[in-house]
Amino acid sequence: MTFGDTDRMPVLFLGHGSPMNIIAENDFTRSLQSLAADLPRPDAIMVVSAHWLTDGTYVGCMERPRTIHDFYGFPDQLYGITYDSPGAPEHARLASDLLDPAVGGCDESWGLDHASWSVLRHMYPEADIPVFEMSLDYSFNDWHPRPLEYHYGLAKGLAELRRKGVLIVGSGNMVHNLGLIDFETDAVAFDWAVEADETIKAKLIERDHGPLLDYDSLGRAVALAVPTPDHYLPMIYAIALQEEDEPLEFTYEGFQNGSVSMRCFRIG
Repeated sequence: MTFGDTDRMPVLFLGHGSPMNIIAENDFTRSLQSLAADLPRPDAIMVVSAHWLTDGTYVGCMERPRTIHDFYGFPDQLYGITYDSPGAPEHARLASDLLDPAVGGCDESWGLDHASWSVLRHMYPEADIPVFEMSLDYSFNDWHPRPLEYHYGLAKGLAELRRKGVLIVGSGNMVHNLGLIDFETDAVAFDWAVEADETIKAKLIERDHGPLLDYDSLGRAVALAVPTPDHYLPMIYAIALQEEDEPLEFTYEGFQNGSVSMRCFRIG
């Protein structure tokens, strides 16, 4: 696909949940297949990963990103699966150039963790679209992580990628509390998890991003939903790229393990 000045790829936020979704056939994984079929074919995919946490912000510039099995205690079958997509070094270097040089740059060592390949395996099973990841700056200052406004502003600077045929995917979970997890995948969602999911959903519909950047102000349920910001931050990158004329469409909603929202959305 050739992109003009006004053309832009959509932006996605995907709840990726348990690594068991790598091999699962369920409503969630089928929704990923349907979503991919409805998207324009990207020239490259950039995944903002909840599982690549760094001091500074980095993008993977390698020609052939390795498959990272960054999970433990799961069936042996999962560790034998690879996602052998090519990298996208030219697009990755553009992404790096769009970042403030002081905050990071290119990385040749990471690859694709399961925030990427667990969902892309269902969307693009042929692994024939170039993929690269962007890390989350998880550095702390005086024992406090960078404010979400920082990430929101950084993400806005990446908008040009959309006009270069790059599908930007934030992969995390907006409700993600493993400390309160139920080990039954299909367990009924906890009341607080449902409340938090609905609260965040309402703010997304209203395009009211301010409270989402200050999620501590949204009450106890959201505090339980976001005990740490790592899985929440990819959503912030996605909404930062929403332009004024763009709708937000939920492509999947549901829960796994009682305390994990699998909600996904598309912008554009």
